[in-house]
Order: sequence, then structure tokens, then C-alpha cells
Amino acid sequence: MKDRIKEVRQAVGLTQPKFAERIAISTSYLAGMELGTKTINERTLRLLCVEYGVDEQWLRTGEGSMFSGETDGRVIKATSIFKSLNPQLQDFALTMLNELSELGNFTDMK
Repeated sequence: MKDRIKEVRQAVGLTQPKFAERIAISTSYLAGMELGTKTINERTLRLLCVEYGVDEQWLRTGEGSMFSGETDGRVIKATSIFKSLNPQLQDFALTMLNELSELGNFTDMK
């Protein structure tokens, strides 16, 4: 499970301190889980799954897909980044996303 925890953290694009903060654990505990020197308790496992949309079966066994349901990993990463912004930057990001969506899809993009 240690490798999968690190894989989730990397997939959502967070440092250990930011990732740990969001699930209310210390950075040293997270580092220990990623190294395999600390065991992950049920509370932490469930928080990780809820906060980051991780499929619990995948986290426990490696079977299935990392993210639960139809969730795209890019959406999880974008959400994670968005939550880390201060409110003014969140407003700015939403404005930019709205403007991008109004431009539509570009089929010529390479």
C-alpha cells in the first residue's frame, strides 16, 4: 500500500506537507507510510479515499482503478490545486475556466 499512497499523492500533484494537511496527519507520518515504516490506520485510509476520490479497493489491493467511479485523475488534481488557493485566486481561476469554456474545444490544437 505504501507505493499506492505515494502514487496518489503524485497523481494529485501535492507535496507531502500539503497532502498530509488535507487528511489531518503529520508530514512525518505520511513519509513513514510512503516508506513502509508506518502502518496506515482505518481512519487515515478512509480520509484519503474521501478527500482524494481514491477507490478503497485499489488502495488496499492494487486492483481496479486509482480513482473511484468515473472520476478522471485530472479532475482530482485540478480540485486539489483549486482547494489550495486562497479565495481571491479561486475566484480568478473560476473566471479563467469560464472564459476557456466559452472558447469551446479546439480541434486544431496539437
